[in-house]
Amino acid sequence: MATTILVIAAVLVGSSMQRITGMGFALVAAPFLVLLLGPVDGVIVVNVCGALTSGLILVRVFKRVNWRRYRVLAVSAVVGIIPGSYFLQFVPVAWLEIVIGGLVAVGLTISVNLGRVVVQDRLGLRVLAGVASGVMNTTAGVGGPAVSIYAIATGWKQRDFAATMQPYFLTIGVASLASKYALGSAAVPELPLNVWIFIGCACLVGLVVGDRLSRVIEQHVARRLLVVVAYAGSCATIVRGMFGLME
Repeated sequence: MATTILVIAAVLVGSSMQRITGMGFALVAAPFLVLLLGPVDGVIVVNVCGALTSGLILVRVFKRVNWRRYRVLAVSAVVGIIPGSYFLQFVPVAWLEIVIGGLVAVGLTISVNLGRVVVQDRLGLRVLAGVASGVMNTTAGVGGPAVSIYAIATGWKQRDFAATMQPYFLTIGVASLASKYALGSAAVPELPLNVWIFIGCACLVGLVVGDRLSRVIEQHVARRLLVVVAYAGSCATIVRGMFGLME
């Protein structure tokens, strides 16, 4: 029961952050879901909830989506998903947990410390960001750091970026799940039906809460909170992996 409550809490907070900042579900929820459900099942739940959350938000922000950037990023990410799915079949669980936590921490650190550096938006940069995001989304359930680094580096406006990320995360979430099942690197998590229902409800409630909070919370405050929570989760996941190696 305690694990179920914590899973629901992680999904609720993650979906709220997704609505407030435009990307945040995986960064907030993935470390905790991996810690609670294991590296494979946790990432699958992240992919499912991330796709559901993005699909629901997309209805609200459809007009602001930059479809040109979306197409390049999404196609590149799908390409990156393929090697990521193979990678899952050969990495021990403990090492995978360490990698998952490390990827989140490194991605966040780079994003936070890019500061005011702005580079020219080139096709090659978009492709690189998409491929890296696809690999990370499949193996760690966190495709956000790679594209957030790209957005910050190129000076992409926050509102347009947030809108474009919704069809993007919906696409790579569905593609990641399809790739894993097609290659046999994952199976449906053995969670009771009522837990899946609670998770779905948590996504919806989180979006409603996030919609309300987005009207009163300043963006820089939400981003700082997002970083703090995600760092805590990534550290916890790394620690679990280390203990697994010592067993």
